[in-house]
Amino acid sequence: MPQRSQLRTLLLEDLRTARRRDPAARSLVEIALGYPGVHALWSHRVCHRLWRISALLRLPARLISQFTRAVTGIEIHPGAEIGRRFFIDHGMGVVIGETAVVGEDVVLFHGTTLGGVSMSRGKRHPTVGDRVVIGAGAKVLGPVRIGEDAKVGANAVVVKDVPDGAVAVGVPATLRNIAKDRREDWVDPAVYI
Repeated sequence: MPQRSQLRTLLLEDLRTARRRDPAARSLVEIALGYPGVHALWSHRVCHRLWRISALLRLPARLISQFTRAVTGIEIHPGAEIGRRFFIDHGMGVVIGETAVVGEDVVLFHGTTLGGVSMSRGKRHPTVGDRVVIGAGAKVLGPVRIGEDAKVGANAVVVKDVPDGAVAVGVPATLRNIAKDRREDWVDPAVYI
């Protein structure tokens, strides 16, 4: 378990990340009290810790995660690995599967699924690199890799790997060619529809 000072640092980092990512955020208190994405993330941090400590704690971890889903509308399996400075905007309908791995500085919008396409054991959910933005309603399915600095457009369905820095849009998702010097202009995944 992280020490109290480490836990406080992590919780403050989560609040500051939400404040930095959401232009509607007014204060850290507002975020701490009223942001379901932050609540789901905090619950996941506890559940993931329980999941990893012991097989005996997996049932309580799963039950807590299901309670959190009922309260927030966000389902994150306790086995999923989530990096730091992760932000879920709005959150309703977000699903993150058991073997998903999410890097640092990632943003997910509402209705996003990091799901599987197989009922077999083993790696069956996506791996998302650092600094990735996944638009509202996007579905990233199977053990695919979303490269660092990539963007997935709103309502895209991704079933193949997305290279670093690429933009994936459509159903099924295809890569959009954006000039390297213009990538920073392509911030809002909604523009990729």
